[in-house]
Amino acid sequence: MNNSNPAASEFTFKPYEETEGEEYMNEAQLSHFSAILNKWKSELMIEVDRTVHHMQDEAANFPDPNDRATQESEFSLELRTRDRERKLIKKIDESLKEIESGNYGYCETCGIEIGIRRLEARPTANLCIDCKTLDEIREKQLG
Repeated sequence: MNNSNPAASEFTFKPYEETEGEEYMNEAQLSHFSAILNKWKSELMIEVDRTVHHMQDEAANFPDPNDRATQESEFSLELRTRDRERKLIKKIDESLKEIESGNYGYCETCGIEIGIRRLEARPTANLCIDCKTLDEIREKQLG
């Protein structure tokens, strides 16, 4: 399962249906994104627990060096994945704090609306598409 994006994970959500003249990041929208972020975090936490139990159950001291190396390689890959998920949980928590503070949904660089559809695709987004594009260009230039 790919947990880097809620759309790619096991849970689905009904896309938010905006009404004409609706205020951006109103209570209904904030509730919608809070539910998405909390569900995503919950799924990630379940995966973390599953990994811990799997590693405890599967940990064995194989006499064969090849078997031991295979197990260590599998554990290493699993731990790298969980580390990425741990970082993602931190970003989810930051997004939830932004919802509480009333700053969620606005670009942290220029202050414009990030947009409902972009946030549904990437609920932890904190940059509008233009600022994100510029950020990626800068990253490429700096190496």
